[in-house]
Amino acid sequence: MQLSYWEIEHWFTNVDYTIVGSGIVGLHTALRLRERFPNSKILIIEKGPLPQGASTKNAGFACFGSLSEIISDLNNHTEEEVISLIQKRWQGLQLLRKRLGDTVIDFKPYGGYELFLKDDAAGYEDCLRRMPFANEVLRPLFKADVFAKEVDRFDFKGIQEYLIFNPFEGQIDTGLMMQALLKEAVAQNILILNSQTVTSYHESQDGVFVGLGDFSFTTKKLLFATNGFAGGITKGAVTPARAQVLITKPIPNLDIRGTFHIDRGYYYFRNINNRILFGGGRNLDFEGETTTEFAQTELIQNQLDKMLRDVILTNTDFKIDHRWSGIMGMGSQKNPIVQQLSDHVYCGVRLGGMGVAIGSIVGMELADLI
Repeated sequence: MQLSYWEIEHWFTNVDYTIVGSGIVGLHTALRLRERFPNSKILIIEKGPLPQGASTKNAGFACFGSLSEIISDLNNHTEEEVISLIQKRWQGLQLLRKRLGDTVIDFKPYGGYELFLKDDAAGYEDCLRRMPFANEVLRPLFKADVFAKEVDRFDFKGIQEYLIFNPFEGQIDTGLMMQALLKEAVAQNILILNSQTVTSYHESQDGVFVGLGDFSFTTKKLLFATNGFAGGITKGAVTPARAQVLITKPIPNLDIRGTFHIDRGYYYFRNINNRILFGGGRNLDFEGETTTEFAQTELIQNQLDKMLRDVILTNTDFKIDHRWSGIMGMGSQKNPIVQQLSDHVYCGVRLGGMGVAIGSIVGMELADLI
């Protein structure tokens, strides 16, 4: 590409901060930098036509972890680490809602539910047994019990007697959220370039030389907010995790409202516009789903279809309207990586499938490293 004088002068000259990734983290990073440095020049580079890694692909769950997921985390992390992570997710959700407004993101406080399949009797009993302990651990944060048993009123099939209800969960419209963040960024004079991939970067004493394939520019600071695509810059501390999703066509008189989790959050579904959005199943093929390729597999899609028929919509005719996938960022630990990598390079990545909840906080923390 041959750049004009105008393009060089107004887009690529005297750039103070360049953010790679225009998703939830990248946009919150840019907005926080604008608050801190009102007169700075801020540029966001996005490799897709949309911020599509996971930010425009996710299910729109305003959640912080199901009971079985939290219990699983307590088996692998200290109590303090788990509480800290849930607190960060909860604070991130409040920050997101405060910045954009509940009406703008179509926030619905329907609460969240966890289902346990008939063949998961051990997991079900373990959650019931440890629920009082989980409530006790979380009470200082929420000032009330988070989890309670509730009779299934949705006519699900093939599940244990009780659902676990969490009144603090909600749902949002992911597309409205991302459009609102993008509009706010533009209003704050933050430049966004789509369909551009950072192919290289080299640090100097005064900044970073950034290559975009057929042209390059210099920035004072370079901040990566690429989550599931951050394996290279984190030396493998982040691994991609593909999430496959489908959505039904509208279903007349659909009486399912809320966010729903199955099997430690590996499956999840919700209502949206008289449809059921259903995703998950990467635990059927962890190795195959450790990929940055946007695609669906017969193995997982068939299982999603089967669970829709056999568990969720057993007495309802439905048709699938769309199928898609997104790329999350996972690792051996669930805590995000927010750190300075070198003199002028930083990253905020590894959101652990909780980008809606913690993306805003991670973006703020990343910007505050400067």
